[in-house]
Amino acid sequence: MPRVKRGRVRARKRKHFLKLTKGYKWGRKNKIKLAKTAILKAGQHAFRGRKEKKRNFRRLWQVQINAAARPQGLSYSKFIDKLKKANVQLDRKILASLANKYPKVFEKIIKNI
Repeated sequence: MPRVKRGRVRARKRKHFLKLTKGYKWGRKNKIKLAKTAILKAGQHAFRGRKEKKRNFRRLWQVQINAAARPQGLSYSKFIDKLKKANVQLDRKILASLANKYPKVFEKIIKNI
């Protein structure tokens, strides 16, 4: 079997890993073995973080809607229940932004349901 020389391929692969770990601390930025594990871990954290971000924003919107609905004499759960029964198709993100930026419009929504 002929000999396979991988100098260029291996070097390109190493360079790619080290480029991905730029800015990391200690040996994780310049030692290949540590860099590989750091990249894997970073990918796992990033994947989990994208899911957590959605959860956190939904919780924030719920708190904002509740804070705006309370002065009108409604709790969050009763407000959402009335919206569903009235077949209003606004999601929590839009409701929260209305509550923050346009409180008068939000009050009208509450009064009309």
